[in-house]
Amino acid sequence: MPFLDYYQILGVDKNADEKAIKNAYRKLARKFHPDLNPNDKEAEKKFKELNEANEVLSDPEKRKKYDQYGKDWQHSEEFEKARRTRGSAGSQQEQWYSGGDQFSDFFESMFGSGSGFGGARQARFRGQDYQAEVVLTLQQAYETHKQMLTVNGKNIRITIPAGIENGQTIKIAGHGGKGSNGGPEGDLYITFQVQSDDNIRRAGNDLHMKTELDLYTAVLGGELILETLSGKVKLPVKPETQNGSVVRLKGKGFPVYKKEGHFGDLYVTFDVKIPKNLTERQKELFTELSKS
Repeated sequence: MPFLDYYQILGVDKNADEKAIKNAYRKLARKFHPDLNPNDKEAEKKFKELNEANEVLSDPEKRKKYDQYGKDWQHSEEFEKARRTRGSAGSQQEQWYSGGDQFSDFFESMFGSGSGFGGARQARFRGQDYQAEVVLTLQQAYETHKQMLTVNGKNIRITIPAGIENGQTIKIAGHGGKGSNGGPEGDLYITFQVQSDDNIRRAGNDLHMKTELDLYTAVLGGELILETLSGKVKLPVKPETQNGSVVRLKGKGFPVYKKEGHFGDLYVTFDVKIPKNLTERQKELFTELSKS
């Protein structure tokens, strides 16, 4: 397999900070995401490489090993151990190898084929962890639903619980890279980005929204129909409601993560609108009212 230069894949300098790496990954991941490039093998390949590069460079420890050992960064601990015990080739051979005619690419690259290690077989190594990002609307985050993801060429169907937080990461065990020589598979870490909504603002499990209120209903009282994430809600309006007044609708907010039946509250702020284009008769009535 050809060596992948993670910095080149993300288009960043080797001295790039964590923020630059994160921004580069997000921009390119959206561009090459399989959902936006159906049946495009090149985009799919690029998306895999981006996930692999981000998984390593966004982790300080993994990045340090990658900078030092390049493509063999995952075997850095084994290399250090082998180097420390290089003088005891016999015992090292017994620990790592059990016959065969082919040298491990890793040890051969470090020690050369004449390093004193006899016929060799690689030890078992755990597969690489993968990172993925899922973008949700506020409405999608409000409801428990299933979604299909394409990660490293595989379709994975996951259930996204209602109430997921923006920036929250969950682990899907065993859906990372394949292990070497029978080693266990890595894990998949999914980070969720919940988009903001123009009409509703989320604050934890509470929701905040504004609604227009005509002057007549504000003065005399009445009832409004609100469009919320859970559907239409009837909202009673008290007489003489002032502009900027806030009412709380208990239990009409955002669902609490993994606590079925538990919700935050919805806070509604009234924006009282002054009528325009009044008729002469309406102006007369307001004038009479002002004198009363």
